[in-house]
Amino acid sequence: MISPKRNTSPVDLARHRDGSSESARDVVTVEEPMEIRLEVLEGDRTVEKSVSVTMRTPGDDFELTAGFLFTERLIDGRDAVVDLSYCQDEEPQEYNIVTVRLRDPAAFDATLLNRNFYMTSSCGVCGKASLEAIEIRGCRPLPDGPVVHADVIRSIPDALRRAQPVFDRTGGIHAAGLFDPTGELVVLKEDVGRHNAVDKVIGHQLLADRVPLMGHFLAVSGRTSFEIMQKALAAGIPMVVAVGAPSSLAVDVARQFNMTLIGFTKPDGFNVYVGPKRVGNE
Repeated sequence: MISPKRNTSPVDLARHRDGSSESARDVVTVEEPMEIRLEVLEGDRTVEKSVSVTMRTPGDDFELTAGFLFTERLIDGRDAVVDLSYCQDEEPQEYNIVTVRLRDPAAFDATLLNRNFYMTSSCGVCGKASLEAIEIRGCRPLPDGPVVHADVIRSIPDALRRAQPVFDRTGGIHAAGLFDPTGELVVLKEDVGRHNAVDKVIGHQLLADRVPLMGHFLAVSGRTSFEIMQKALAAGIPMVVAVGAPSSLAVDVARQFNMTLIGFTKPDGFNVYVGPKRVGNE
């Protein structure tokens, strides 16, 4: 469901050009908090437990919620979720709290929340421990394939850019897109947070019961971090194509889990950091 809240907001500003200034109006990307709550069983009663609060751009909130829960291994698939809804206790309704009803609330393991904090916290956690934590959560190296031709990879930045309506208006939002090996865009989502954009893409496919996504690749408009790689891995996406640079841990994840990682993608070329066997000949 698309949030009824706006994803852009008008602002007044003073525009300075060539030594003079004038009053003007512009449009900026909306950034607001969203809380995710799970209905779980404690003793003999069902309670709502807060899982996360993320700063996001309103829109596709249910996809963001489903993608986050899945990529952080708090649910294991589409069947785990019975319903997603905005909190009914708010007055007036702000559409900033999403409640998730689980199929089996008694089966939810609360210790997963501690593990999730470990995975998303950088406090005192080294790279080796982070990779081991991914394995503990059940992720394994991905199978080989598919092969994506170099011409397709070079076309991806322009394909992403053409499908970003909010960026057209604001110039200040990230995008993530899921493509098939021919370069056909399956789904694209925008968000002020790059990780949220990825979760929205994966959540969209999860709610349509299309995960894992072995026969696709993910494209992101910025840099590639550890978090983006582990989210792609959780969804079974074997290739990540980025407009920007990768981090060292992103490279490590790709190496350990048989993924392909591409960065600095432009119409005239790109860098393959890991997994060249998935890139077709020039």
